[in-house]
Amino acid sequence: MLPLEDIRILAIEQFGAGPFATLHLADLGAEVIKIEDPRTGGDVGRYISPYQEGEDSLFFETFNRNKKSLSLDLSTAAGREVIEDLVRCSDVVFSNLRGDVPAKLRILYDDLKHLNPRIVCVSVSGYGMTGELTRQPGYDYMLQGLAGWMNMTGEPDAPPTKTGLSLVDYSGGYVAALALLAAVHGARRTGQGTDCDISLYDVAVSLLTYPATWHLNRGWLPERISRSAHPALVPFQLFRGSDGEWFLAGCAKEKFFVLLAEAVGRPELPSDPRFANFEVRRDHKEELIAILDETFSQRPASEWVEILREKGVPTAPILHMPQALEAPHTLHRQMRVKTVHHLWGEIESPASPVRVGDPSELTYRAAPRRGEHFEPIMTQLLGYSDERLAELLAHGAFGKVSEQED
Repeated sequence: MLPLEDIRILAIEQFGAGPFATLHLADLGAEVIKIEDPRTGGDVGRYISPYQEGEDSLFFETFNRNKKSLSLDLSTAAGREVIEDLVRCSDVVFSNLRGDVPAKLRILYDDLKHLNPRIVCVSVSGYGMTGELTRQPGYDYMLQGLAGWMNMTGEPDAPPTKTGLSLVDYSGGYVAALALLAAVHGARRTGQGTDCDISLYDVAVSLLTYPATWHLNRGWLPERISRSAHPALVPFQLFRGSDGEWFLAGCAKEKFFVLLAEAVGRPELPSDPRFANFEVRRDHKEELIAILDETFSQRPASEWVEILREKGVPTAPILHMPQALEAPHTLHRQMRVKTVHHLWGEIESPASPVRVGDPSELTYRAAPRRGEHFEPIMTQLLGYSDERLAELLAHGAFGKVSEQED
């Protein structure tokens, strides 16, 4: 039995941040029912190109494996009746919509507690459900700018730079999953659910971590440092081998600098008063880096990585994404999973890093077609009769009849 098999989540979700949160929960056994709006063709992620055909895309597949799908028009009275019946037998109503929309859709705890006192209502939005920016659409790119990330990233003479991946969205997904599990645990203990208001803006600000603490307490100001160098630890940055390839070497502890000096054939460096500890190495950074640059220019980057690893110094080559996906450690850690798609056959995508038990025991289903689970949800879960279904269909609960999946 998977650890979350006894949790049912109604997910009114779209794009990346929300589906990323529920992806990990679904992989761990939670029953995630995607509520997709038939008026808009469901989750917009279905239509992200490239690699998109009809209502299928590899983008959508990435975030929605192991889930179920139900087309449901929440703007209709009949659709509202269905969602309320689902709330009665579920643990969570999860959404990632603009901050003011959950109240408009009446999917907050106060709107639903009369149906199920233990229901947990999780909202993930750009700016949260309170504050002056609540009604603004919030996307990862904008949040990286607002939270100061972009002005901390890149070379000193380059424009402000976003991270290569949507890390605010994905971090927000993890935060939402954590809040969801904590709230469900509390609801099962107390019999009372709650709201969880997750703001991607809050997440981005929280990830400023120690630089923010330095600033708030000592007025420290961040600056972009060449070659992705650490703001405090020296040496901890990119270096280049004789072949022009880059690699990382970092000394997060004093012992690592001693080991690095030995590995590069300069064992006298830690005894030099200019380089004896973290503080003086910061003061004499340019001198030390010049010495290391000259030394590292004498061998290829791959050789230096091997030498430093053998000595126990933290180091890593700078790989391209294809190399990372093919790396032996990636394969050993089972970080690629396969699903069988109705259109494209076997598909591989990154695995969830959330490990509970033996990952080899997990199974994976392809992302659902829109409305794919209409019949089992209606008949097996809710127990609707043919007459009840006909009535709901006639009143537009599931969109136009022609849009329904067989």
